[in-house]
Amino acid sequence: MTLLFDDSKRLEKALGEEAAGVLINILEKQDEEAKREIATKHDLRETELRLLAEMAKLNADTKADILKWVAAMLIGQAALIAALMKLFTK
Repeated sequence: MTLLFDDSKRLEKALGEEAAGVLINILEKQDEEAKREIATKHDLRETELRLLAEMAKLNADTKADILKWVAAMLIGQAALIAALMKLFTK
C-alpha cells in the first residue's frame, strides 16, 4: 500500500511530521507482509494441479480396490457354487 505524496502530506499536517512518519512506516510494513501472504494466480494454479493429481491417484486406487474385491467375490462365489453342486449331486 504505497501512500501517495498527497496522503503523506495530509498525515503530516494532521498528526505532525514524526507521528505521520511512524504511521506511514507501520502501514508500509503491514502492506509488505500482506503482499507476501496473498495467493497469486500461479499459487492457485499449482494448488489446483496438485489437487487434480491427487484426485486422479485416488480414483485409480479406488478402481484397483473395487477390481480386487470383485475378483475375490467371484472366486468365493465360484467356490460356493462348486461346493453346493458337489453336496447336492451325491
